Amino acid sequence: MKILVADKISPIGVDYLKSQEGFEVIEIFDLPKEERAAKLMEHAPEVSGIIVRSDSKITKEVLANASNLKAVGRAGVGVDNIDIPAATDHGVVVMNTPAGNTIATAELTFTHMLCGARPVPQAAASMREGRWDRKILGGSELLSKTLGVCGMGRIGSEVAKRAKAFGMDIIAYDPFLTEARAESMGVGPVELDELFRRSDYITVHMPLTDQTKYMIDEAAFEKMKDGVRVFNCARGGIIKESALVDALNSGKVAAAGLDVYESEPPSDDHPLRSHPNVNLTPHLGASTQEAQESVGIEIAKAVSDAVRGGEIRNAINMPSLDASTIEKVGPYLDLCSKIGTFVQQLALDKIESLTITYYGKVVDLDSNSLTRGVLKGFLQNISGSNVNFVNAMVLVERLGVGVEVVRSSAETDFTELIKVQAKCHNGEFVSVEGTLMGKGNSPRVVAINGRDVEVEPCGYLLVIANSDETGIVGLLGTIIGDAGVNIASMSLGRNEIGGIALNIAGLDSEVDDVTMEKIHAIKAIKQAKLVYLEC
Repeated sequence: MKILVADKISPIGVDYLKSQEGFEVIEIFDLPKEERAAKLMEHAPEVSGIIVRSDSKITKEVLANASNLKAVGRAGVGVDNIDIPAATDHGVVVMNTPAGNTIATAELTFTHMLCGARPVPQAAASMREGRWDRKILGGSELLSKTLGVCGMGRIGSEVAKRAKAFGMDIIAYDPFLTEARAESMGVGPVELDELFRRSDYITVHMPLTDQTKYMIDEAAFEKMKDGVRVFNCARGGIIKESALVDALNSGKVAAAGLDVYESEPPSDDHPLRSHPNVNLTPHLGASTQEAQESVGIEIAKAVSDAVRGGEIRNAINMPSLDASTIEKVGPYLDLCSKIGTFVQQLALDKIESLTITYYGKVVDLDSNSLTRGVLKGFLQNISGSNVNFVNAMVLVERLGVGVEVVRSSAETDFTELIKVQAKCHNGEFVSVEGTLMGKGNSPRVVAINGRDVEVEPCGYLLVIANSDETGIVGLLGTIIGDAGVNIASMSLGRNEIGGIALNIAGLDSEVDDVTMEKIHAIKAIKQAKLVYLEC
């Protein structure tokens, strides 16, 4: 498998990939940016994994060209250079390294805050120029000032810890911050407008989304105290730069510190570059030796595992699966996929909705992964090889098929059971139930449409519903035998004598249309369907 390293990561990470058996590493990060983009598109069809930082863009065009791609790894936090919806459509898992640069970014943020309080960069520059500007370079203290933290994730929390050590009062805006966690950290949770009104210092630590873009704009600055200090080491575009320039010029903002920008790098004539009360750094948030080594090896291991079908860590577009989760749910995923495929093939009309019910011990497992397994199987004959655990949810939603997941405490004949029921457009229901059996955890279908059977979901299965009367099995055997097809197994089920019986015949090969017509012509047969399940 080929892994493309598009942007420069720590050599430790590259060396790890090269040490993995069966991997070929393609390095293009030393090329000029324009040439690198062309090489990225050129290599896209042949690679299984791509590693980027912030320079290279994984666009929908790249993804459409990447027929073998399984994973994209971002050595860092922000993934706005990756088209996440397109990646999901193509079944490509996108992962980042949210923990690796946490301390580095938190420390840089606090460095900006300290330089915003005390004009150290300006003083250092004046000393280099031979001046002694002691009288005009006064500052202020952090002690007892109110710090407003927008976003209390990993980095925001680390900034808050450091601010507490400096004796600052901390308030925070985060829609996902619970009162219990805020209390444990000594942070006062507030709404955004209140944070703007009360803060002496404001720092942002949120992703760039439709909701956070220009979160701090002209209207936000109007609500702030005169002389507020503002800092952004998160993502460019959260603070509207033109509004910040106006606020600096008016004195509303006394100082600002930025490590990220709406356009990187900002233009040479950008007014923030020459403003005396602004400290700028060139996107250095993760630029420490420790952080680079950490994210480099972390993303190398994550991509390596993902393309091999192992752990999925820090996934952006699907649930992460660690080793313990894979060990627990692994045996069930094949069962779930086969049940989903079985239901889809049994239905005689368009399916409107699916109800997936988990019983017994399986209730305690990761139902999200199991459900994706069912949907992957359901879509197998609809969307072909393009469907996988990453895009199954999205593709089913686009089909307009509703999905309901139920964790049931009802007793069954099995210690663990998975049931998938499909509601069809004509009002009919189709259901398949399955479990694992034996020491080998072999998948078994144990009920179809409410009738008990025991079937190995493998190969060609002829599913027949017929009036419960004598001679049907023999007649079926004769017709199938005349077609030169061997019956490998047979499972029979009925709910009552004289009612509707169910016959499941496992076949060594496919029966042709003529044979199926002969079977349909038998008066007692109400339904006959040939199903194929991969072994």
